[in-house]
Amino acid sequence: MESNTPVIKAFILMASVIIVLAGIKAASVVLVPFLLSVFIAIAVSPLINWSSQYKVPRWLSVTFVILLIVVIGFMLAGLITQSMAEFRANLPNYKEQLSGEFAWIVSKMALVNIHIDESIVVNYLDPAMAMTVATNFIAGMGAVLSNVFLILLTVIFMLFEAETMPRRVHIAFSDPDMKLPHIDRFLKSVNQYLVIKMMVSVATGIIIGAWLYFLGVDHYMLWAVLSFMLNFIPNIGSIIAAIPAVLMAFVEFGFVQAGLAGLGFITVNMVMGNLIEPRFMGKGLGLSTLVVFLSLIFWGWLLGTVGMLLSVPLTMVVKIGLESQESSRWLAILLSGDNKDLVTPTAAELPQ
Repeated sequence: MESNTPVIKAFILMASVIIVLAGIKAASVVLVPFLLSVFIAIAVSPLINWSSQYKVPRWLSVTFVILLIVVIGFMLAGLITQSMAEFRANLPNYKEQLSGEFAWIVSKMALVNIHIDESIVVNYLDPAMAMTVATNFIAGMGAVLSNVFLILLTVIFMLFEAETMPRRVHIAFSDPDMKLPHIDRFLKSVNQYLVIKMMVSVATGIIIGAWLYFLGVDHYMLWAVLSFMLNFIPNIGSIIAAIPAVLMAFVEFGFVQAGLAGLGFITVNMVMGNLIEPRFMGKGLGLSTLVVFLSLIFWGWLLGTVGMLLSVPLTMVVKIGLESQESSRWLAILLSGDNKDLVTPTAAELPQ
């Protein structure tokens, strides 16, 4: 019986994980707004901390940040709604333009004995697909944001209690004297990762929006918001965000503008993903492409659209937590995406 103990333990562990996941999925209606609140609170916390350096009362800075979130949220919602309405109104024109573009392509390819059925290509690249990708994703977010009052209220309470949270975590882990450094390292790393990711995503959305505006692509604000959201999903997210915008540029202007739009997406994401993020996040925080893809599927299944949006941040939280203790660091190495992560990271290699 003793020889079967590891097997029994493994089955008990698997059963426990399944029960926990089932509980999370059943409670997703409550858990998703909470996770979104945590994400927003961490993202805006630097503004609160910065204002406190200038002796601004915490209640005043929290009020200002919440008002700023509400104003920006209403502005984006109005712009997205307007873009969707204009797209639907112009859809017949877009279809006609797309047919014209493909008629020219089909005629040129026929000259070199490559014959393509134009109707099949047009059906697969329907302009409505561009809006479907965006609207399905944003509609899923909108369903969660319908609880905007609950989310904002939770964010307010979190911001007011953020100062005492580290000590509470220490006490929860039986460390009232705050002598366990890995707890502080974990909290600091998670906070810094989410803040940097938010700033990089905002910059990505702004640059993409400005580039598409310069090219004259319709609904550039919608594509900018989509780029901002999907930037939280490395590798895959940038591709998904580029498809509708590039297709729209092709429908309106043809190959040249579509190529320029695609070049803009590639350049921005290469610079942000390969230069900016590694510079500020340091080593040992990357995820492998396979892990990114699997986390997208897993968190999307578990928590819906918000789970897809936060799939990488949530997986990063797990990875940072695993890295913070020697006994679980081997699991963090399995999630890593670079050979440099195979070297056991020290405390100095984590974000300071």
